[in-house]
Amino acid sequence: MTSTVLDTAVEASRLIAPTRLRVDHLREAFGITAAAPRLGWTPPAGTTRQTAYQITATNGWDTGWVSSAGHRPVPYSGPELTSRSRFAWCVRTWNTGTDGAETASAWSDPMAVELGLLHPSDWTAQWIGRDESTVPEPGERPGHALHTTFTLAAVPDSARAYATAHGIYELFLNGRRVGDQQLTPGSTSYSTTLQVQAFDVTALLLPGINTLRAVLTDGWYRGTFGYTRDADMYGRQTAFLAQLELGSGSGRTILGTDASWLASPTEILGADLMAGQRVDFRVSTSRARPAVVRDCSYDTLVGPTAPPTRIVQELAPVSITRLATGHQVVDFGQNIHGWVRLGRLGAAGETVTLEYGEALDDAPGRGDVTRDHLRPHDFRTPGAFLDAGQVDSVIASGVSGEVFEPRHTTHGFRYVSVQGLEPDLKRADITGCLVQTDLERIGTFTCSDERLNRLHEIVEWSFRDNSCEVPTDCPQREKAGWTGDWQLFIPTAAYLFDVAGFSRKWLNDVRADQWDSGVIANVSPSPGPDATSADFMAFVNGSAGWGDAIVMVPWELYLATGDAGILEENWAAMNRWLGFVRTTAESQRHPSRAAAGSVPAPHEKYLWDTGFHWGEWMEPDGPEPDLFAARTADSGIVATAYYRNTTSLMARIASVLGRVDDAKALAELSGRIREAWEIEYLDSTGQVTPASQANCVRALAFDLVTAERRSTVTAQLAALIRDADTHLGTGFLSTPYLLPVLADNGDLQLAYELLMQDSEPSWLAMVDRGATTMWELWNGMDADGTPHQSLNHYSKGAVVSFLHRYTAGLRQDPDSAGYERIIIEPRPGAGLTSARTSHRGPRGLIEVQWTLHDGVLVLTATVPAATSAEIRLPGGPPAVVGPGTHSFLAAGGGAQEPEPARSTS
Repeated sequence: MTSTVLDTAVEASRLIAPTRLRVDHLREAFGITAAAPRLGWTPPAGTTRQTAYQITATNGWDTGWVSSAGHRPVPYSGPELTSRSRFAWCVRTWNTGTDGAETASAWSDPMAVELGLLHPSDWTAQWIGRDESTVPEPGERPGHALHTTFTLAAVPDSARAYATAHGIYELFLNGRRVGDQQLTPGSTSYSTTLQVQAFDVTALLLPGINTLRAVLTDGWYRGTFGYTRDADMYGRQTAFLAQLELGSGSGRTILGTDASWLASPTEILGADLMAGQRVDFRVSTSRARPAVVRDCSYDTLVGPTAPPTRIVQELAPVSITRLATGHQVVDFGQNIHGWVRLGRLGAAGETVTLEYGEALDDAPGRGDVTRDHLRPHDFRTPGAFLDAGQVDSVIASGVSGEVFEPRHTTHGFRYVSVQGLEPDLKRADITGCLVQTDLERIGTFTCSDERLNRLHEIVEWSFRDNSCEVPTDCPQREKAGWTGDWQLFIPTAAYLFDVAGFSRKWLNDVRADQWDSGVIANVSPSPGPDATSADFMAFVNGSAGWGDAIVMVPWELYLATGDAGILEENWAAMNRWLGFVRTTAESQRHPSRAAAGSVPAPHEKYLWDTGFHWGEWMEPDGPEPDLFAARTADSGIVATAYYRNTTSLMARIASVLGRVDDAKALAELSGRIREAWEIEYLDSTGQVTPASQANCVRALAFDLVTAERRSTVTAQLAALIRDADTHLGTGFLSTPYLLPVLADNGDLQLAYELLMQDSEPSWLAMVDRGATTMWELWNGMDADGTPHQSLNHYSKGAVVSFLHRYTAGLRQDPDSAGYERIIIEPRPGAGLTSARTSHRGPRGLIEVQWTLHDGVLVLTATVPAATSAEIRLPGGPPAVVGPGTHSFLAAGGGAQEPEPARSTS
């Protein structure tokens, strides 16, 4: 940054400045490999709109004054960026204030950017590994170390380490762990994408002899993984690659992994993401032999596109109970994802075992951790189950100060059964480590009902526990990036956390995993069906609601950020998916229709009624899921609904991208699909058939029925809910839409009745039964205290978007993106007397709070820069306001009465 800019920044320090600078949606841009990154920021608070900006950087780039009213990412246009390029940039903006005057802001604080190694030719290091004449069974494979020593006459001016692995690695320099990232290099589709971490290691170097050491285990690359516990999905051998670059005035010295490195044992006897980690501190790590060079690719190497994974929170136990068996059960009071750090071990040679679980055995007199409900089916042996895993063990050497922290595995747990430890544990002896992608929180909610507050908390916890590297379905049994789960929850997640970079990274894998036919895999990252042992892992791909994530997720990211580039980078994959769906619909008929008539009706070419579909998975009181029966079932009512929704969204996406002809053609196709759905699935009275809550919800949410028929379908949905004794009957796909469609179609009261229902199935039944995360099943913990399946699945938690958008009343205008235009419309119910929400969007912090007392609603709303808000309160016309803080009254449900001139920046 030039001294002129810095001096100007000092002189203008009294002025407001842009904040939250980002590079490709990242707040840390170290080691990135985007040679043309895009820069963004949040406009200064207290301004009405931006009229221009200026970016300047330490590499000589200066945009000068650029006319711009937008906040969209700005492409880098400075000197060409090459491997190892470094610069810092800052921005100032010209803005119109609330008084109408245009002023220049102060310069923002600078943001550092450093590129990693962009090209395979930048690497002189070689892939290396341990010579394994035989590979032990999955879950039994020990970790090993790869290390070298080198001598420095003096500490260099700067030093960078670039590292990655086929497996999970930890890097140590002179005995000190490098960086605070966990589970590196992370979870990706390794066949196409392998992340490289870059570290500034200057402060860790010493004059004289230095030692660089990496510890390497199986990780996602070859460890067991997912429901089927398949192993070796990307390869049979682990490998490590590192390059240390030392810079000084005389140039750059490069030290890289090669055949001169040594391989030696570690104390890790076995490390597996599903099974757990076993450590013996007595193992001698001094036996070394030459490493071997591996033949691995450099073409898949990329820098980070998402925030790193870290320990983001540490939890102390709320209780420690010694059982008659001698086991000590540690309760952290919260279901989390990660591991424990154990500071009290047994005597030398004694084994301490740790079993992690979400629930306790309810057998009389026991109360120990149970893992039985987490055991997956063994598809190799019908009727059998696999072990649930989640077991660590440690053998002490007797050396004072030993600490066990199993950083090469992860678990989903609230409780830990510590077995084989004679001394009583104290709370300071054991710590729960929450491990997740380090996401910035940007949304909040509270209200006057503590049970709803608790519901919101457990939903947040469920997402945090399932946001490790990729959006997972559960943190214990599978840890898999199911597409259907994320498309359902991303609107909620994007309100509460900045998930843009996190989701872009995952979408890279979704595109990489897409089949040649256009099918989107159910799970990403995924090595493909050939790498799994269960037949169903192949034929269940291409399901409606799961494959549609390639359209729905980018669209929701665009709405949240206003970044149309996210749509552009996924456009080709969207079209390939739609091509698969359209070809299937037009070329195939369900056998039941073919049996009814040899000549298809004209509308049938728009029905997607063949192939496997998960459908409305896990409907309450519905039939037990049968994957093989679903392979030939007619799921057209669900699949065609998603066909309609996807084409409608893609028409809107095409418009955003300026693809006028595509937008027109897609809109026409979407209209024809809607007409076909009505013909096929509405009876003569206008009711949905077959009748179910889920089918009615989709009809309304996906705009499958004409305006004049919406009231009929709404009444049908309400009747089905009342027939279920005012309980929801929706499963996986439609639950997020249930309360909103009721509220939007004139039945807000029923929406609140369902929200506040506290008998099973309901959300508050989970709260009342002590849930700390959302359950996979509505009866995840039944009335008898018996656990069923995963107790940490976030999908049903999408209900809290209703709290943000309806209860508190903050939502984005349907024709807006990036929160440029918002609607504030509180819709109280269920006896609530107050609610408050906030969301830090691309333009700044939005806050809404209201209280209701003696029939008078008092609303305060804070609107950020460059944003307009339409305030809708009972009894009067909407009021449109701009940036500032505004207060309103709605007395007795009567006319809206804005308080005079209480608008502040």
